[in-house]
Amino acid sequence: MTPTAPATGNPAIGIGFVLLGVTAISVNDMLIKQLSGGYPLHQMVFIRSGIGILFSLILVHFEGGLAILRTRRPMLHMARGLLVVISNMTFFAGLAVLPLADATALFFVAPLMITLLSIPLLGEKVGPMRLGAVIAGLAGVVIMMKPWQSAGALEVPRAVFLLPVAAAATYAMFQILTRKLGASTRASAMAVYIQGMFLVVSAAIYLVAGDGRLAEGVENGSLLFLLRAWVWPQGTDGWLFLGLGLNAAIIGYSLSQAYRLTDAAVVAPFEYVGLPLAVFWGWAIWVTCPTRR
Repeated sequence: MTPTAPATGNPAIGIGFVLLGVTAISVNDMLIKQLSGGYPLHQMVFIRSGIGILFSLILVHFEGGLAILRTRRPMLHMARGLLVVISNMTFFAGLAVLPLADATALFFVAPLMITLLSIPLLGEKVGPMRLGAVIAGLAGVVIMMKPWQSAGALEVPRAVFLLPVAAAATYAMFQILTRKLGASTRASAMAVYIQGMFLVVSAAIYLVAGDGRLAEGVENGSLLFLLRAWVWPQGTDGWLFLGLGLNAAIIGYSLSQAYRLTDAAVVAPFEYVGLPLAVFWGWAIWVTCPTRR
């Protein structure tokens, strides 16, 4: 019988990988937001994943070679890849018009979702300490976002705030599948599958909207970010794209390794470290804070 998840090893290793992955995510989000004013999202995703898959293939070499890319569960890997693509697209569409810290705060309902879903879908036991940790993190999100605030005080339509929440839901299911598939798949192979899915989806969007014709007359910032024409990277932006690619490889490998080695309910609360990192980047680069509307 095929196991649904690998045996749990040293939790400290999984926690270390999730901290590395979340730190890389915070840098990735900062770079995406920095570039979002001049490039379409599908172009950034395509270039990022093209570079990221090269770094991931190097890791594949060290973990057993190309043979580890063979899988008996291609449909589950495809579903996992589509979930993370949808998660990224919805989050970055919101990020184009929301402050970095606000978008990240909304996204951080994901650890609570992962923890709760791990009970029925993975059979994990979640004690009061673990559940309390994610609830405390969620309470911090609510305090930062102030949902009781009137719509008139917001700078963007309230519906835009649902984009990071949708990203959180699909991300949670993505990590549940990571835990399941990790029983028989190396982290580097899972990272390659993810980058491959990003390449396919972003290339398909380019074929439909790469010339920018669908962006004509569009005023919504999120839609414009998705539909504007491709532009050759200017000046030092090429280095930022290289940074995106390196971060993509780190994120794909680290999070896959974290969730395949350790119970999802153990590592998920540590993803909250991304929240203060997002606040830091927002303050350091754009001089914004979640409480400033």
